[in-house]
Amino acid sequence: MKQKVLFLCTGNSCRSQMAEGWLKYLGGERFDVYSAGIVAHGKNPRAIAVMGEAGVDISGQESEQLDPALLDELDLLVTVCGNADESCPAVPVSCEKQHWPFDDPAKATGTEEEIMAEFTRVRDQIRARVEEFINL
Repeated sequence: MKQKVLFLCTGNSCRSQMAEGWLKYLGGERFDVYSAGIVAHGKNPRAIAVMGEAGVDISGQESEQLDPALLDELDLLVTVCGNADESCPAVPVSCEKQHWPFDDPAKATGTEEEIMAEFTRVRDQIRARVEEFINL
């Protein structure tokens, strides 16, 4: 039976989207993977671009607000930012909750090259954490 995993972020535009993409890509058929936000901000084009550079297409994923009904079906809820961790609704006892904090690349400033470097850095951190999770 597949493990149901939800990545939760504030806006479901960058970090949770990348985490969903990585777990789908690296975890294959072992997981049903979702991502959501406390609110939905739409997907960040830079997140789509850096994931594409790594060979993972997340352009078809939706930016969605958390559906509380989904919590009852989950095996694991992973918050990827402090705000989502603090704002997360109570999860059922059957659902494990983990917090994987990542910097928000959407807050990066500087030249386009510097901003994209931050997106790439966070993308690679998320990949490493997802690989660690899969290999446990």
